Amino acid sequence: MGSHPINLAFRFLLEISALISFGLWGWKLSESGWRYLLVLVVPLIFALAWGVFNVPEDPSRSGNAPIIVSGAVRLVLELVFFALASLALFQLGYQNLWWILGSAVILHYLISYDRIMWLLAR
Repeated sequence: MGSHPINLAFRFLLEISALISFGLWGWKLSESGWRYLLVLVVPLIFALAWGVFNVPEDPSRSGNAPIIVSGAVRLVLELVFFALASLALFQLGYQNLWWILGSAVILHYLISYDRIMWLLAR
């Protein structure tokens, strides 16, 4: 179920939403000209971390693992990624978006219980 195409599309939307959250947070970090750089760099850092640390043969990903980690480590990285994105929205004052993103992430992981079990077994 965790690798069902609809759930994968849902997860992709969550990932994009998180990156947008990081971009908004980067924008608010500075009032100077640095904000134009931060709006790009902050999401890029999180996107690199998301894509680099991987479990080999993860069916919900490409299967490639530039930096191999255990399933438990990957799960923690994913949860931290989404928690920080939600926290960024909360800190920015977007309480409704914070609730929506947080609830959607929880729903995704409830639907993906089989993937969580797979990750924990690796």
